[in-house]
Amino acid sequence: MPTPLPLTSRLKDALGSLSARLLVAFLLPTLLFLALTGSSVYALARSILEDELGNSLSAIAAATASQVNGERMLTIEPGDDISETRTWRNLVRLLTEVRDASGVRRVFVVDTQGRVRVDVGGGLPVGTEAPELARDRLELSRVFSGQRAASQVLFQGTDGRLYKTGYAPVRRESDVVGAVAVEGSAAFFGPLAQLSRSLAAASAMALGVLGLVAVLTARGLARPLRRLMDSALRIGRGDLTTPVPPEPTREIGVLARELEVMRGALESRDRQLKLMLAGVAHEVRNPLGGISLFSGLLAEDLKAGAHAEAAGHVARIQHEAEYLQRIVEDFLAFAREQPLSREPVAAPDLLHEASGLLAADAAAREVTVEVEAEPAVLEADGSLLTAALVNLVKNAVQASPQGGRVRVTGRGEREGYAIRVQDSGPGIPEAEQERIFEPFFTTREKGTGLGLPLSRKIARAHGGDLRLVPSPGATIFELTLPLNTAAIVR
Repeated sequence: MPTPLPLTSRLKDALGSLSARLLVAFLLPTLLFLALTGSSVYALARSILEDELGNSLSAIAAATASQVNGERMLTIEPGDDISETRTWRNLVRLLTEVRDASGVRRVFVVDTQGRVRVDVGGGLPVGTEAPELARDRLELSRVFSGQRAASQVLFQGTDGRLYKTGYAPVRRESDVVGAVAVEGSAAFFGPLAQLSRSLAAASAMALGVLGLVAVLTARGLARPLRRLMDSALRIGRGDLTTPVPPEPTREIGVLARELEVMRGALESRDRQLKLMLAGVAHEVRNPLGGISLFSGLLAEDLKAGAHAEAAGHVARIQHEAEYLQRIVEDFLAFAREQPLSREPVAAPDLLHEASGLLAADAAAREVTVEVEAEPAVLEADGSLLTAALVNLVKNAVQASPQGGRVRVTGRGEREGYAIRVQDSGPGIPEAEQERIFEPFFTTREKGTGLGLPLSRKIARAHGGDLRLVPSPGATIFELTLPLNTAAIVR
């Protein structure tokens, strides 16, 4: 099997491909547009100019034909150009004046059989068939039927220039007895060719500018993408502390922000994992040490026959084992992603049930637990919310002095449904308030430090939150649920 490319190589190839694609995206449509537009404009201009030249030449031919006497033209016979008869000279003079006045190259007159009668500028003798007429047979048929016409194709003269011929009929009374042909140079092709070259140069310049823009754009995109690539590679290598730099471009900026959010979440999760591992190691070490100590004492007492002392050691071992079991359960509950099983839950029943589970602990400390809840139906996971409330009520009972009071209230508010647990204990020192939701942070000797973080996790899983409400002379924790999970009954 082929060895897959490393991630860095694949990302660099992707950036190179992006630059190439941008170049193609910029240049190919522009090249096609310029080519199609340039060729269309050139063809249209040439067609218009050719038609205009043909009309002009045929108009000159018509004006000349109107001055030619068809009867006299037919009297010109071979040899008249040598003897220079009067009729031949008069017609030559007329055609010469037309040629000089109009600036055309050649003017000649032919009969209906295509034989030359007078040729000014071409040099063909009288009676010779003009070979040029063979290419314009269709046009000549129209001329001999009494219409003006111009050759449809350009032809190249001996001087290398392109020419066109205009024709007009010569009449004798109502009969067409011949045609006047006027050859003119397509002089417009010089400027048209220059225009074509200028257009090509402008197109090349435009393509060069667009290519430069494409390269700069590709670099402008590749640079922030390369920074994102470097950040992604750092995160992939385990560097979760270096922040992802923000990017000014909107779309890439969104990617940078989302990557930074992901990095922050991974960093937070990694920090929590390290704290959990350290906390578990610390919390498990103490009960394991106690179990090892008391099991050793138990073995010694059993050998010595001190059964009363042995029973006490067994009780201590069981107590440490229970504490160890609670640490493991709390750790698993905090680390596990538990799916919610939502169902309608009556808020007053939820509060009374959670408080009732702590009745024995409260009675042992002579603490009174008061419950006051407005009617509401919550769409929630009842067992998980009960566990969260038990943690809050248990903390409040343990923090209250002997004979104290704990108030558990539930009320519908604009933001949703708020459940408050308040005790009359000494409160939480200000220096510790920012750390109470950190995993494994606790001030109790036998506390795991997972109760409050687990309760907040459950609240946030329901779309709510858990926070400490600052209040002088009391400790108040507020668990809120959003409106879309609570239907308040008035």
